[in-house]
Amino acid sequence: MPFERAYVSLIVNGINYTKDALLQATYEEKIEKNAVDESWLKSLHNFLVEWINEEDFVTVNTSGSTGTPKQIQLSKERMMQSAFMTGKYFNFKSGQTALLCLPCDYIAGKMMVVRSMMWGLDLQLVPPAGNPMGQIAQPIDFAAMIPLQVANVFEQSPAKFSLIKKLIIGGGKVDVQLQEKLQTIATQCFATYGMTETITHVAIKKLNGVAQTAYFEGLNNIQFSKDERDCLVIDAPRLSPEKVITNDIVDLKNEHQFEWLGRFDNVINTGGVKVFPEKVEEKLEKIITNRFFITSLPDKKLENKVVLFIESEQWMKEKIDALKLDLKQVLTKFERPKNIYFIPRFAETATNKIQRNRTKEKLIKFNL
Repeated sequence: MPFERAYVSLIVNGINYTKDALLQATYEEKIEKNAVDESWLKSLHNFLVEWINEEDFVTVNTSGSTGTPKQIQLSKERMMQSAFMTGKYFNFKSGQTALLCLPCDYIAGKMMVVRSMMWGLDLQLVPPAGNPMGQIAQPIDFAAMIPLQVANVFEQSPAKFSLIKKLIIGGGKVDVQLQEKLQTIATQCFATYGMTETITHVAIKKLNGVAQTAYFEGLNNIQFSKDERDCLVIDAPRLSPEKVITNDIVDLKNEHQFEWLGRFDNVINTGGVKVFPEKVEEKLEKIITNRFFITSLPDKKLENKVVLFIESEQWMKEKIDALKLDLKQVLTKFERPKNIYFIPRFAETATNKIQRNRTKEKLIKFNL
């Protein structure tokens, strides 16, 4: 597939736009059939302007979920390589429909556009709303959403999943309750692993159906290894000139598959025992309905003690005793939190991901 094709045209809502017509259409806000939020359409237009210019790179914002938000430059050639690899994995065909319901300010939205240009997909535009399927009435071959959007579709219009053939879910963890709901629909659902630096996903995990698995599988022979911290190292020469060293602790099945265990900077060493907060949280997802997370605070005896943060406007003291009994039933001695804190609102990134360290700072500031 000639990569130059991605600079030529884009099919949007069934209309094939040339480069100049595409820019004019987005500028005049005529590209959509349905009403589209002006700021969101502007982000699409700005990306297209940058994509078609003379530069060989695109400037992309990172979300800040694993560090300070920043801008990085990504090669357009490597972005097209990523789009090509995704299309091969999911068997894209020219003329299939793709749904863009993510903002183009970040890499996930940008790559949906690039994939559509690369493979001749008919890109259907809807605002990046909580329930992106509200106004969709036609079949969608390929869609990408964050977990919150998927949960909202289940809550507000679950029948709309029958319109989606393949759905990738990224930008956050798919919790136990959501994964159970995915077993009830025919849509093929996949979790993705990746980051801005790897130009979205480099690995895919099937979440429902007979082929569901606990392991992520690399795209197109991308290879994985671990460093001395047991953190994932990604070797994807088509996407990055150097190996990408992550802070994600994994169980490596082989050089092409791994199970994600948690973030290295989240691991708690309490009394000489390593506790993975993300694994503890999986056990608690059926017990706690509010947003929550497991983290640590300094402790003279244990060095670090496990603590539980729950997002709530109320202290809910009357429920603490029942919660403690539940914790004893599902958690080991070292996993059980020594303290439980209620915070009215967690600190978040621009993409609504919880910032654990900043939330802990709020605890100290409020002296709860």
